[in-house]
Amino acid sequence: MDDDRSCRSDRQTAVLPEPRSMKPYQWPMLVLYAAAIFSQSKSFRDNPVIGSTRLNTMGLHLFRRRLAARMGARRRAQLASRITAEDRAAIDRDGYIVKRDFLDPQTFAALRDEILGLQTHAREAVIGDTLTRLIPLDVWNLRKVPTTRTVLEGPDFNDLFAYAGSFKRRPRLFVQTVFTQVLKDAPPDVQSFFHSDTFHPTVKAWLYLDDVDPASCPFTYVPGSHLANRRRLAWERRVSFDAATSADPLTAEGSLRVTEAELARLGYAPPVSLAVGANSLVIADTSGFHKRATSADQARRISIWAYSRSNPFLPWAGGDLTRLLPAAHSAGLHLFWFAQDQVKRMRKARGGWRWVGVRTPATPPVLETSSES
Repeated sequence: MDDDRSCRSDRQTAVLPEPRSMKPYQWPMLVLYAAAIFSQSKSFRDNPVIGSTRLNTMGLHLFRRRLAARMGARRRAQLASRITAEDRAAIDRDGYIVKRDFLDPQTFAALRDEILGLQTHAREAVIGDTLTRLIPLDVWNLRKVPTTRTVLEGPDFNDLFAYAGSFKRRPRLFVQTVFTQVLKDAPPDVQSFFHSDTFHPTVKAWLYLDDVDPASCPFTYVPGSHLANRRRLAWERRVSFDAATSADPLTAEGSLRVTEAELARLGYAPPVSLAVGANSLVIADTSGFHKRATSADQARRISIWAYSRSNPFLPWAGGDLTRLLPAAHSAGLHLFWFAQDQVKRMRKARGGWRWVGVRTPATPPVLETSSES
């Protein structure tokens, strides 16, 4: 029987940190901070209400977690008729699904040729020892790749994606290329540690253009970890007490990191490394624990990558106006990137995501050491 006996003694003897005091400039924003409780906001560090030790000791984080799970189940029920019973069972049970040979050979060959031949502006970031390249598949780039557009706007992809994420939303679409071990003496990429993306159902997907073998940093998932059992809830409750001041910045932002030792105590099945062939589609609820496996040598992984996230407390699964205004959806992403770049420039920050000029997905990485323009 699943219980939290392995965590209970820690919870009883732990010395709780002192509650964080609000800074003077934050008091005028108190109403907005409180309203964010019923939004997708997840940062313990940036929101003194969500990150309050006292409120989380009283159960605020677990209240949000449980309510979001109930709303997610309600939305999935609205979308259930769109996919097969077998696919529903896989997602409900495991938190992910693998569709090998997703496309017929002719369609996949055409899609792969389109994507590998796509030359357009790309963004890159070097994080740890890994360089990641993103080419947005916005409305303008999708016009250049008609087969790809047909696949990504079709029901076979979108219905599975919507059910896993519990929302029928227009996803953000990219070509993602991961180059590992570009810096030999750097620490591992932060994606190579087990983590959950957020506290509520959310979705990411990868359609792989090449075979992903064990040396190519396969996506690794802990089956069933999208469901919060009693041990998981006890662990999250303890983490929430001082997450706002965590030494791990990503945990402080609400993407909880978990050690392998902690993971072994939570009562889930062992992690599954998804080394799959080309033309495999992987879709996962990334509120479950997952990571990108590491590689001892340089490797490259190219996929069409998609994600989507919305307010987890909404009771309905539809209502996405961006499906009617795809150009506005794409423009919103570019405006976000523009604002992000301006903040970096004002702070004279180095590193992180930046535009690197025209690339193809397979263009070898070029490491820049000069300051950004």
